[in-house]
Amino acid sequence: MIFNTIIVQLDIDSPASPRARYAQELAQRFDATLIGFAAADAYVFVSGDNGAAAAAEIMRQRRAEIEDRLKVMREEFLRIGGDRAFWREEIGDPTGLLAMHARAADLIVTGAPAKGVASDRHRVVDAGSLVLSAGRPVLIAVDNLAPLNPKNVLVAWKDTREARRAVSDAMPFLTGAQHVLVATIEEQGQRNARESAEDVVRFLARHGVKARSEVIGVGNADPSEAVAELARAMDAGLVVAGGYGHSRIREWAFGGMTRSLLKQGAINRLLSN
Repeated sequence: MIFNTIIVQLDIDSPASPRARYAQELAQRFDATLIGFAAADAYVFVSGDNGAAAAAEIMRQRRAEIEDRLKVMREEFLRIGGDRAFWREEIGDPTGLLAMHARAADLIVTGAPAKGVASDRHRVVDAGSLVLSAGRPVLIAVDNLAPLNPKNVLVAWKDTREARRAVSDAMPFLTGAQHVLVATIEEQGQRNARESAEDVVRFLARHGVKARSEVIGVGNADPSEAVAELARAMDAGLVVAGGYGHSRIREWAFGGMTRSLLKQGAINRLLSN
């Protein structure tokens, strides 16, 4: 697994430069092509037939506003991205459209909206839904968008398809790390947990990754908090984990670990499903 192409999602209501620079640094590190992507929906709720004409005019105005903003973002991104940067934009659901355009990339970069920007699903991406629908690893950037420096990487291991996929997807980061910790929560007996984690360590060693394993006994404590505390203790620049969830009608229901990681804005998180 290598990152030949990275797609970075930019929020229409947030400054484009910080996340674009964050992604550009990654693209330079991996000698990858960078694609900038932005989308927003000119959605208007209409109540009854009487409001249809007014809603149509509001939608026209919103669409024009979105198009103007996309033009500015495109110019800003291409100035930062350089010769190997390309731009894509859409008007419509930002999460669904980004998942569709992810077919063109090896890695998706996204993050939380800037402070003060409302989490309007018509104008920002729902990171959880993106993880479960994109079919690509999703790197959720640290909130302050400091350059990613994954010398220390924590793999939040659980013996599932999603976690196995995440480890494979994160290999470009893992091979460049100085210290990789494969940590698993003791759930069905320490022996089984330790054997599972040690298998991952051996797998990584065959790819040239220096890693060790650790079994975390949390008792009645919250496993998500234990993982977050371990990440802080080892000064992890990146947490790698499977994104667990299932679809309900019109929404995603997430496991506790995934919900917690989605909220951990103080650290970079790579999630795969």
